[in-house]
Amino acid sequence: MRSIGLDGLKGRRELKFEMTTMDCYLLRNKLKHFMEIDPHANKDGKYLIRSVYFDNFNDKVLTQKKEGFYERDKFRVRLYDFNTNYLNLEKKSKRNNLTYKQKCRLTANEYEKIRNSEIVWMENDSRPLVQELYVQMKLYQLKPVTVVDYEREVFIYRYGNVRITFDGSIKTSLRNNDLLNSDLAMVHTNPEIVVLEVKYDEFLPGIIKQLLQVGDMRQGAYSKYHVSRMYG
Repeated sequence: MRSIGLDGLKGRRELKFEMTTMDCYLLRNKLKHFMEIDPHANKDGKYLIRSVYFDNFNDKVLTQKKEGFYERDKFRVRLYDFNTNYLNLEKKSKRNNLTYKQKCRLTANEYEKIRNSEIVWMENDSRPLVQELYVQMKLYQLKPVTVVDYEREVFIYRYGNVRITFDGSIKTSLRNNDLLNSDLAMVHTNPEIVVLEVKYDEFLPGIIKQLLQVGDMRQGAYSKYHVSRMYG
């Protein structure tokens, strides 16, 4: 079945699993013989991701995730390897079983303005995604709530455009939204748990399905934002 577009975007399918660090080690050793390592990764095959997630005083985004809404949107600002010169504003949308993502560049100064509720400039910004976030902040009082850090390791399989990610060492700032602070106090969630995500287009190749049969993996709608909010 071909994916239905959302605002001209092509949706992707996404499976999520919770696994132990031991099962992660076993699966990683299997995948590396069949899949490519992300060329953007560091020498150890990993990179650090830091994101701040937007929500409101009623926990609108968190509640929709927990209750499994078929249509929901999530805004975040993300940086890689603590490079504060390269920030992305991202909107991740869920429509039935398909996932869509939009993003645009954001400067550190712009994020600080958003964090301090100085958002008038966003209304007529040239970037549609910035304008959309402005509307959401005005209508639903969205604001950056929680910073989440984790280590990501990525494997790529060209056929079917498959991308498998291992996200471990997940940490939360509780309710501190100081994204650009390299000394921000972070709290480990569960160091023994790794979130595995499998993303693909119309089909998942049979070889990948076979490789994923390992250990005690539990499929579910795991969210690193959800996990981080369990701690505050």
